[in-house]
Amino acid sequence: MPIPKETQKDHFTYAQYRNWPVEERWELIDGKAYNMSPAPGMTHQDISGALFSQIYNFLDEKPCKVFTAPFDVFLPEKGESEDETSTIVQPDILIICDLSKLSEKGCTGPPDIVIEIISPSSAVRDQIKKLSLYERRGVKEYWIIHPIDKIVWKYILENGHYGKPFIYDATSSPSFNLFPDLNIDLRKVFGISNKGPKEGVAKERPAPAGGGQPKPE
Repeated sequence: MPIPKETQKDHFTYAQYRNWPVEERWELIDGKAYNMSPAPGMTHQDISGALFSQIYNFLDEKPCKVFTAPFDVFLPEKGESEDETSTIVQPDILIICDLSKLSEKGCTGPPDIVIEIISPSSAVRDQIKKLSLYERRGVKEYWIIHPIDKIVWKYILENGHYGKPFIYDATSSPSFNLFPDLNIDLRKVFGISNKGPKEGVAKERPAPAGGGQPKPE
């Protein structure tokens, strides 16, 4: 079948998605198709690899798994069958501790932790659409990585909602709520020399209305 365009108003589901060419990467959010081309650049891949390696090594012999894109995450509405599922995303990095959600097709249901590395083409989707999506579907922790500013936003789900984000600079070593003993070395993630100040400061700032990016202080 022809590749969809983002501007089309058609409502897509997994029944169509699974027949699209495998060499094309797409996401469906509430039935709308989003083209994930072009492929991630070198900086994106460096950050993803550095994050993945720290998480993977920590999770060795633990009952949780970490995956990187492309890896389909099915987030069906209540009552939707697999073919009717209209939200299928491919987070840059995801951690899953309920292994019953996993199959060869991917993950069905919300991961415990999702990490997205934003780019100019994905900024709106990651900071607004996916923030709302992951909150609604119950992702416990959502990190947004800003490669240019070298900062990390960490959202924690509390009572069904994300509160103010914790914001970390490149000298910080934030941990996941689920894994307080795993301190992510953001210097390594952002490719920064270990010379200089050892500790960064985590700050809490209100997320602007509409999910836009707060200005660094």
